[in-house]
Order: sequence, then C-alpha cells, then structure tokens
Amino acid sequence: MSSSNESITPSEYIEHHLQNLRISLGDGGFWQIDVDSLVMSIIVGVVGLGVFWLVARRVTAGVPGRLQGFVELVLEFVDNTVKDVFPGDRKFLSPLALTIFVLVFMMNLMDLIPLDFVAKATEAMGLPHWKAVPSTNLSVTFAMSFTVFILIIFFSFKSKGVGGFVHELFTAPFGSSPAMWIPNLAINIIELISKPVSLGMRLFGNMYAGELIFMLLGLLGMLGGVFTAGSIILSWGWAVFHILIILLQAFIFMVLSVVYIAMAQEHH
Repeated sequence: MSSSNESITPSEYIEHHLQNLRISLGDGGFWQIDVDSLVMSIIVGVVGLGVFWLVARRVTAGVPGRLQGFVELVLEFVDNTVKDVFPGDRKFLSPLALTIFVLVFMMNLMDLIPLDFVAKATEAMGLPHWKAVPSTNLSVTFAMSFTVFILIIFFSFKSKGVGGFVHELFTAPFGSSPAMWIPNLAINIIELISKPVSLGMRLFGNMYAGELIFMLLGLLGMLGGVFTAGSIILSWGWAVFHILIILLQAFIFMVLSVVYIAMAQEHH
C-alpha cells in the first residue's frame, strides 16, 4: 500500500505500515512468527558480520585499504569501550560487543529505506505486509535483551558459584541479617528483571518512534502537489538526523550489555 494511492485514509496508511507479516502456529494463534522481522534479522546479520569476516580473511600487514581501515577502526573503538567498562579478560566480551553493535546498527539502518519503496516491492512479490526494521518489533528487541539476561545469569554463576549467587541475592545490599533476607531478595529480583526489560524497551521505543515520524512525513505525500515536495525534503532531513539515533542506539545497547555482564562478575 503506497502513499500514491489516494483512496486510503491516513489511519489506514499508518496501520498498514505497522503490521508485520505474521503466521500463527496451531489453532489457538498464541504462538506466532513475525516472518519479516526474522528474515530481515538474518539478512542484516549475515551482511554486517559477513563484511567483517571477509575483511579478516583478506587482512594485510601493509597499508590497509579503506574497508580494512574502517573495520580496524570499529574493532579498536569497540575493544577500547569494553576495556573502559571491564578491565579483565575481554576474549569473550569484545567479540560479543562487536556482534551486538554491528547487528543492532544494521537492523536500525533499515529504517532509512523509504517505507513506500518497501511496500511497493513486497506487494509486487505478493506479500501484503513487510516491516523492514527488525528493531521496531518488540519481540526482536526482547529476544536480544533476554539473551543478554541469560549471559548475566551464566557469568554470575561462573564467577560466584551457584551458592555464592544465591547468597548474594539474600544478603546484598542490606547485609546478612535474616530480617533483611526478604527485602534483599525483592530488590535483587527487581534489579535483575529490570535490566533486560529496560534494555529491550529502550531500543524498541526509540526506533519505533523514529519509524512513526517517517510515516507521518510520508502522509504528506498523500496530499499531492507542494506537500509531496515537502514530504521528500522533511523525510530527507529527518533521515540525516536519524543516522545519529541509529548509531547511538546501537552503541547504548552494546555498552549496557557489557556493563550488565561485567556487573554480574563483581562480588558484593
């Protein structure tokens, strides 16, 4: 459904672009798969991380080319960021941080593709709905944030042991007095759960809001004439500004993931 179709209303235009290509599993429809988000996540992940893999295979010791220089710059930036947060062994955290940053950035980058271009292309292939930005899907952002949550629990067990982790749940931050066990446990559970929830909601909220602004600007194109030109200019201006948001959200998701995992290895 493109904006050139003057028979649709603004609400129908927005509703169309907010719908995922979704299939239900089973009769109840409780389990569903957002096919577009799943496919786009795989594509951008393969493209983004594939570029780094190809550069790593062709790395030269001499003067690097532009692409190799760019990749080395990103690698150094991510590694230094992890080093500032966690001065210990970074053999796992640095590659993880790089993977998160590249994947989230590539997901967010899809927001710069004009909505109506995506709609026309997918409709030509017989697909009624297709959201090209996986990070505007709450299921995707929560899947990533709860994966980080699993790593938080894993590294908590690894560094403190199961007994040490459970002991910390009941004794921090108010001490080991039996009277403080319940308050300590409640606070620590809330803190643990809030990490993946805030991590996933922050990325989703910012990218979803940016997508809505693109939709509102695209609505101007439905009015024709000078408004079409205004829609193009305003959309271009917002896209330029949105590049900063795309980078910033990928950086924030990466840093918070590293911070949470590093905090899990601290002893109280």
